[in-house]
Amino acid sequence: MEFTGKKAIVTGATRGIGKAVTLALLSRGAQVIGIYAGNTKAAEQLTAEAEQLSGILQLHQLDVREYTAVEEFFSQIESTHDSIDILVNNAGVRRDAMVALMKLEDWQQVIDVNLGGGFNMSKFAVPLMMKQKYGRIIFITSPMGSLGFPGQGNYAASKAGQVGLAKSLSKEVAKKKITVNCVSPGFIATDLIDDLTDVQVKEYKKMVPLKRFGKPEEVAEAVLFLASEKAAYINGAVLEVTGGL
Repeated sequence: MEFTGKKAIVTGATRGIGKAVTLALLSRGAQVIGIYAGNTKAAEQLTAEAEQLSGILQLHQLDVREYTAVEEFFSQIESTHDSIDILVNNAGVRRDAMVALMKLEDWQQVIDVNLGGGFNMSKFAVPLMMKQKYGRIIFITSPMGSLGFPGQGNYAASKAGQVGLAKSLSKEVAKKKITVNCVSPGFIATDLIDDLTDVQVKEYKKMVPLKRFGKPEEVAEAVLFLASEKAAYINGAVLEVTGGL
């Protein structure tokens, strides 16, 4: 139970990779504050599953794009929890379209959630971690940030930005024994890619040397390693979980 006594915040906690990370932390004794945007059904399902685990789950509805709301959230956290050990910036959306045809609101939403949300959460988590001179911040990014796919200019830009933000932040907080890293999943079987056609799924699996999509639980294990005390000398890194993509 290597996370017993540790307090973690996971954004996008009720579905996909975020849910897998949350359940993995809970199974190892952590206290997890799970952030979700508004899917109450998914939140209720996660709550039911968490009852069987040793950790403590607290869910909080929050739009990570909203700077003031995030600031207020962390004010509450400071008053009730004093400190935070782990932050997993997982919340993310896709709004695919060719750049020339992309709606401004689709560009802005992806940047605001994926990149802006990570900035907002990290900005207010860092002071709490600095108080105790310990912390782990992990961004869930994507190889699309460096590969780029047609129709994913906004998504790729947000993910490339996450890596740049994480690397800069890692150098700013290292002296306080806070590490900042990225986990970069490839094609993972979650609802984020449910809109892919059968033809696309077949073609994308051909691109992966392991010839399959990954499981959220496989990503969660990578996140937990970077969140653990064993990863104390890993900082500013990007750990790929892509099947060799």
